[in-house]
Amino acid sequence: MNRRTMPVTAALAATAALLLTGCGSGGDGDSKDDDKIVGADQGPEKPKKSTGPSPTDEEPDGVDLSLPKDMKLVFDWETPKAKNEASAMSDAANYVRAIYHGVDKRTAKNAAVSTYATGEGLHYAKVQIDSRVDDGWTATGTRRHYQADTRSTANGTSVEVAFCADSSKFYGKDVKTGKVQKTKPSVADFDHFRIIMVKYPTGKERWQASKVFVEEKAEQCQ
Repeated sequence: MNRRTMPVTAALAATAALLLTGCGSGGDGDSKDDDKIVGADQGPEKPKKSTGPSPTDEEPDGVDLSLPKDMKLVFDWETPKAKNEASAMSDAANYVRAIYHGVDKRTAKNAAVSTYATGEGLHYAKVQIDSRVDDGWTATGTRRHYQADTRSTANGTSVEVAFCADSSKFYGKDVKTGKVQKTKPSVADFDHFRIIMVKYPTGKERWQASKVFVEEKAEQCQ
């Protein structure tokens, strides 16, 4: 397998009972409002007055999510019809981008992470970034995200975004030497993510990751 690109700590790993059944093809925006979303009770952090630039297509919410040319994150999924779920899914992707932007910039203290994460989601992002910085690693190659599914709470303030991730062509790279660590592809390259997105408490259509659950070696994602 490749060097793990998003290692999971025991405190953040989900049990089988918490995970959605399989990686549903989803994307149709159907909400399961009657189902309780585990972890959806954690609200976002209070907003701070922004002094940054106006948002653009390249910099959503006015923050830099740029990645180096050799680091590609592909989100191969359909946008849900429901507005809240579509926005939450978009910012779940931005959350993943923010993590790898932090990896590339070698710091977890950047606007991208704090914009798209709160609570345990913020802690998770910092763990992912800091572990690579401390070990002297970055990432290279292409990481594909697919088979996404969403569901909302009845009040519409929390959305669960679940998806598969294929890291079979995404490798660890030594920052100092530039050496890329490639290993034989295996089931260990496939993970299933379940991210609880909570609505940012302003009129803006922004969502933050508040909790992250990961099933490693996800056979249903192969």
